[in-house]
Amino acid sequence: MKRKISEITVPEGRRTIDRHKVLALAASIELIGLIHPITITEDGTLIAGEHRLEAHKHLGLEEIECVVLDCDKLQGELAEIDENLIRNDLDPIGIGEHALRRDEILEELGLRAKVGDNQHTGGGAESARPQTTELIANEIGISKRVLQENKQLARDLTATAKEAVRKVGATKQEALKLARKIPEEQEVIAQRILDGMAETVPDAIREVERERVKAYLDDVATQRVKAVEGVYDVIVLDPPWDMKKIELNVLPEQVEFEYPTMAEEELADLKIPAADDCHLWLWTTQRFLPVALRLLEKWGFQYVCTFVWHKNDGFQPFELPKYNCEFVLYSKKGTPQFVDTKAFYTCFEAPRGKHSEKPEAFYEVVRRVTAGRRLDMFNRRKIEGFDGWGYEAK
Repeated sequence: MKRKISEITVPEGRRTIDRHKVLALAASIELIGLIHPITITEDGTLIAGEHRLEAHKHLGLEEIECVVLDCDKLQGELAEIDENLIRNDLDPIGIGEHALRRDEILEELGLRAKVGDNQHTGGGAESARPQTTELIANEIGISKRVLQENKQLARDLTATAKEAVRKVGATKQEALKLARKIPEEQEVIAQRILDGMAETVPDAIREVERERVKAYLDDVATQRVKAVEGVYDVIVLDPPWDMKKIELNVLPEQVEFEYPTMAEEELADLKIPAADDCHLWLWTTQRFLPVALRLLEKWGFQYVCTFVWHKNDGFQPFELPKYNCEFVLYSKKGTPQFVDTKAFYTCFEAPRGKHSEKPEAFYEVVRRVTAGRRLDMFNRRKIEGFDGWGYEAK
């Protein structure tokens, strides 16, 4: 039956009208007419079809085809939800929100039915009962598992988190990961996205986690405990390699180095004062690269990658290429985290300093990407932000 558009009431708090959808529907209605009538109650309250109603208003039509339901407010809302679930393109959060509200209504009406043979075969009073949300899910082409995930998103995500997820078009798995955070964490992560400080949900989560780790490691109480225990979160180690073995090939004029050296066996016996989660950078040269890798394993560290210091010059062994780089092997114990990974490269350039002196550019990077107590073992000079340990430490 048709009703006058002026007699139809749209309840307050309806979802936002999509003007593009209204214009598309108007064009379709003008061309072929209205395919699906709107749904209203006997008193003219709109249940479903707001975009179709707006399209009629846009065309200047006075009447619209309606299906009139004889139902109370809750039943009308239930019909509206079913209409939206089946006929509208909702995102996972939207589906979850509708499904959760549908469950509440069925519970309140006392009509939540178990999925049984009667609902599938039809007939009798059972077929007149509202379908369970699971059966509605089948009609919109999703599985029960997917429906439950959508409900979790709608239930667990805060309003701010939902806004952030929709802003960046996050995948459902990214949204589910955010939904597993407590509400307070969700708010912080979501706000980063809304403020334009992160472009994706994973980026925002990582940045907030890094800040949390940094705050914990830099906390005065944490530092004191680790000082008493004598352990460090970050260690740079520049061993006094036993260079005498190669001094005739490299520097034939030099007979003795200015500092004591240590053999591999002595270095292997070193007690590395590492915290349970610890970053370790181990300096080495071409000659001692295999030894350095063996030492990391003996010390209980997992090798991760090699940083390369490209020097502005270097020495050249007899009948060999010029050695104008040094290596620093990054390894870890436990699961330490970097607090910043921007402009963080495995290759860097810096001029040479005094013999065996490592460049300040390297330490600047380590200070920026790590947090906590730092130690420079066998250091040749005082390094800002590091405790010193070694023959020449000051």
